[in-house]
Amino acid sequence: AGVGVAAGHLPRRRRPHVVRVRRRQVIGVPCAALWTASACGFVGCRLYRELIDRGLVPLRDAAQLTDGYLDTVVDGAAARGMCDGVQLRDYPSFIRTTDLGDVMLNFIMREAERLSLPDAVILNTFDDLERPALDAMRAVLPPPVYAVGPLHLHVRRAVPTGSPLHGVGSNLWKEQDGLLEWLDGHRPSSVVYVSYGSIAVMTSEQLLEFAWGLADSGYAFVWVVRPDLVKGGEGDAAALPPEFHAAVEGRGVLPAWCPQEKVLEHDAVGVFLTHSGWNSTLESLAAGVPMLSWPFFAEQQTNCRYKRTEWGIGMEIGGNARRGEVAAMIREAMEGKKGREIRRRAQEWKEKAVRVTLPGGPGDTNLDRVIHDVLLSCKDKISRVNGESV
Repeated sequence: AGVGVAAGHLPRRRRPHVVRVRRRQVIGVPCAALWTASACGFVGCRLYRELIDRGLVPLRDAAQLTDGYLDTVVDGAAARGMCDGVQLRDYPSFIRTTDLGDVMLNFIMREAERLSLPDAVILNTFDDLERPALDAMRAVLPPPVYAVGPLHLHVRRAVPTGSPLHGVGSNLWKEQDGLLEWLDGHRPSSVVYVSYGSIAVMTSEQLLEFAWGLADSGYAFVWVVRPDLVKGGEGDAAALPPEFHAAVEGRGVLPAWCPQEKVLEHDAVGVFLTHSGWNSTLESLAAGVPMLSWPFFAEQQTNCRYKRTEWGIGMEIGGNARRGEVAAMIREAMEGKKGREIRRRAQEWKEKAVRVTLPGGPGDTNLDRVIHDVLLSCKDKISRVNGESV
C-alpha cells in the first residue's frame, strides 16, 4: 500500500517511486497517493519505529510468538491514533520478527513515513468509521488526508449497469456461474459465506479443520477454495476428502472464485468468514453482513481488532482454527446473542456507509476536493525537493 510499493527495498537514491515523486514535483504535476489499507493499519505501521525505540520490537526469540508476549498492551498508543488497550498482536503483522533488519518490517516502516511526499493522501474509508486514526494521520502528515470510501459504492453509482465500463473487472480467477441462483433458494441470513481473499494461504491441516467446522455447524455455506489456497500443495475442493463432500452434499458450494460483492449483498448470507483484508471488510460492512475473522498477515490483525472492539461487527477465530471452535463460532454468529448484536451493528454501519457516498455526502465531497483542489490546482506550480533536479 502507499507510494511505490514495488521498490521499497532499493537504495534510497535509486528507488523508482522516490524518483517519480521528485520528477513530478520538478515539472509541476500533482500527485495524490492512495493508501489501499485501513487508516488504523497505517497508524499501526507508522508506530513501528516507536515500538523499536521502546524495545518492544523485534522479538527476543521465536518463542514470543506463542508465549503470551504478543498480548502485551502498548501504553500510550491510543494517544497516537490506535484504540484503547491495543496489544502487540493487533499491530500489522510485520513486527512479528526477531530480525531488526527484516525486509518487510523496514519496507513498511519507510513507506508509512514517506507518505509525506505526495500533494495529498486518499484512503478507501470514511470518517465516521476511522475518525481517530484519520485525525492522527492528519496530525503527522504534511499533505491533506481525504477519506473517500467506500470506493466500490462510488463505482456502483458512477458506472451504470450496461455501460462499457460495467463489465470491466479485476478478478484473478474465473467466477463460478449459478451461485446467486443457488442463494435464491435459501432463507434470509441462513448461509455462511467463506473467503480468504486472493493471497492468504493455509496448511492442509487448517483446510480440513475449517472444512469440518463448516460441516459440523449445520449451516449451508459458500466457501471460496482457490487453487492455491493450501501452502505447497493442492488447494482446490478436490483436495478435501470424499467424506466431507458427502457430509455437506446439498448445502455446501465450493467455487474457486465468485462475485463477492453480489454474494455479500444477497439476503441469504448471514455471516462472512474472512481473512479481514480491507476490501473484504469494507464490502461486508457496506452490505450489512457481520464477520468472523481469521486474519492472515499485514494489517488484517488490526482490522480484526477494530471489528471486534471498536465497530462491534465481528468475532475472531483463533489462529489454530480447530473444527469445534469454527463450528461453535459459526453457530453463535448465526443464531446466538452475540450474533444478533453484531448483525444489528453491521446494519447500522451499512446505513452510514451508503449515506457518506451519496451525492453531496462526505465521501462524494472529498473525492471532488481531491480532483479540484489537488489534481487540477497545481498545473502551473513548479517545485523542487532540496534543490535537486531529477
